[in-house]
Amino acid sequence: MRTSLRRLAPALVALTAAAVALAGCGSSGSAGTDAGASASAGTGSFPATVKGSAGSVTVDRRPTHIVSLSPTTTEMLHYIGADGQVKAVDDQSNYPASAPRTKLSGFKPNVEAIAGYDPDLVVLSYDTGGVVKGLRKLKIPVYVASAATTIDDSYREITDLGTLTGHADGAKRTVQKMKSGIAKAEQGLPKRTAKLSYYYELDPQLHTATSKTFVGSLLRQLGLTNIADKADKGGTGYPQLSKEYLVEANPDLVFLADTKCCAASAATVGKRPGWNTLTAVKDKHVYGLNDDIASRWGPRVVQLVQAAANAVQAVPAT
Repeated sequence: MRTSLRRLAPALVALTAAAVALAGCGSSGSAGTDAGASASAGTGSFPATVKGSAGSVTVDRRPTHIVSLSPTTTEMLHYIGADGQVKAVDDQSNYPASAPRTKLSGFKPNVEAIAGYDPDLVVLSYDTGGVVKGLRKLKIPVYVASAATTIDDSYREITDLGTLTGHADGAKRTVQKMKSGIAKAEQGLPKRTAKLSYYYELDPQLHTATSKTFVGSLLRQLGLTNIADKADKGGTGYPQLSKEYLVEANPDLVFLADTKCCAASAATVGKRPGWNTLTAVKDKHVYGLNDDIASRWGPRVVQLVQAAANAVQAVPAT
């Protein structure tokens, strides 16, 4: 998935945006420990009903054949302790490494192929190609966990999945650990007379995310100002900047969410025409991020917030 709009998570450019959030980079690199994952067998009360992005979904009994068609929901199911119930995941779900990865596509879902796994619950993030309607015709429960725009959206989806899978306790613990981790990352940041500015790169074509997006909302909590906000004339949340705009904005920090897909690094961006004049480049405040974590909205976002907080800490307070 190396298109120029690769990771514009929410559905703002129809199918392209869907592909972005579903795919991540396909990297399987380490992202830390599974401290948030629950190993419990799980409990729950059934039938269970929750309201997903595509309406209410009810499961009559604890599901034992879950199909996940989104890397984010696969991670969520892992962290709440539902691994043993997941029988198939899509071709982009690379975390955890033990997930039962298949050729199923969340970008171009095939109802017959999904049904072939005899699922008693299907979890996905985008209703593309009428997949939800098709699965419901087959009496298969479907929960849609749309791309989050705030951290509360993520918490709600994790809680919903806990209810549907019989892992309410695991979901509660996961949300608590996320809240604790984010709060810890935000604590102790130096007080400044002026906010630091930043540029968040999605690809080398200078597509970026504004403060109105999920990742932008997380970075705003760190007291940062997003240089892309004024450039978002279309209000999509994902403008493409010009080199001239970027150089004039002169961000204090640069975050690269295209290190794996596009081999972006402090060294490579420093060689781009005009970039040697940027404060972030001159002061060595260019930071590479894990593409997968940066493109998803599951429990590992805590690592993203911590990485950004560490970058803020590295800039001397004035």
